[in-house]
Amino acid sequence: MTRAMRLRQPANLDNLRMETAEAPPPGPGEIKVRVRAAALNFRDGLVVGGFFPVADGLIPLSDGAGEVIAVGEGVTAFAPGERVVSTFHPNWLDGHIEKSELTNSPGGPAQGFACDETTRPATHFTRAPAGYSFAESASLTCAGVTAWRAVVTDGRVKPGATVLVQGTGGVSLFALQFAKAAGATVIATSSSADKLERLKALGADHLINYRETEQWGEAVLALTGGLGVDHVIEVGGPNTIGQSFAAARTGAHIAIIGAVGGFQVDTMPFAIVQAKRLNLQAVTVGSRRDQIDMVRGIEASNIRPVLDRSFALEDLADAFRHLQSGRHFGKVTVEI
Repeated sequence: MTRAMRLRQPANLDNLRMETAEAPPPGPGEIKVRVRAAALNFRDGLVVGGFFPVADGLIPLSDGAGEVIAVGEGVTAFAPGERVVSTFHPNWLDGHIEKSELTNSPGGPAQGFACDETTRPATHFTRAPAGYSFAESASLTCAGVTAWRAVVTDGRVKPGATVLVQGTGGVSLFALQFAKAAGATVIATSSSADKLERLKALGADHLINYRETEQWGEAVLALTGGLGVDHVIEVGGPNTIGQSFAAARTGAHIAIIGAVGGFQVDTMPFAIVQAKRLNLQAVTVGSRRDQIDMVRGIEASNIRPVLDRSFALEDLADAFRHLQSGRHFGKVTVEI
């Protein structure tokens, strides 16, 4: 038996409790992993806050990284001592997959990585990037793969393209880095002058304070000579989607990723979507193949994740409070 943080019902931060879990020896096709770090996502906050119903006693956190401590019969991809990182959709290995098959994401509905050890099929992991810390690797599973899918797999961003990223969450920061590695010009938005300066240090070419410039879609048009951007990494939902459409070039690719401003869109400006012939592509993280490709791309481009603060496992509730405060810049992680 090993330590595990469990979410008891009714789901709230006060019902995160340190308990135990079993990590048995690996069977055929399985590996046993000593979890060393996990990362927090907006989605994890919805789970522990009760927005996404889960079973009593769930171990939260979808993103985990660690080292292999044992392998089962038939496993050749990993060996004891190797560093690995979890995948978000363990059933989605490559290509197309039906929504009905995406039923076992860690951290809800399946058990997550807020624990010391875990035994799972080897295909639930990929190797971690060479030279990465465990916390850096843990930051990749959800935010990194989502950004890779939006920028590379679906967006196919090319040198000379223009990309708009919103805010300073994990997906947006990874998208900025991936877009710059692809040779794109990046326009970044934030409501904080300090965070805008940090975005500039990461490579953003143009900055817009959306609190000072409410019609920031028009500001994007001005920065692009009236044309608009080729790609939008849309994470805000109903609070930002209208401005994103205004900022987009005719035929632009819009990656619909998150809804940090909520999930209900009362009015969708379909007229501008049709007039501009916009390509709307929803992103729900990505496949194991996307993660494998991302790891190779990270190593080739020497990209490092942006990490904020790290917390101990027993302080997981405080980690969520920090995430929900909005004061963070980059990924909030847990050392295990």
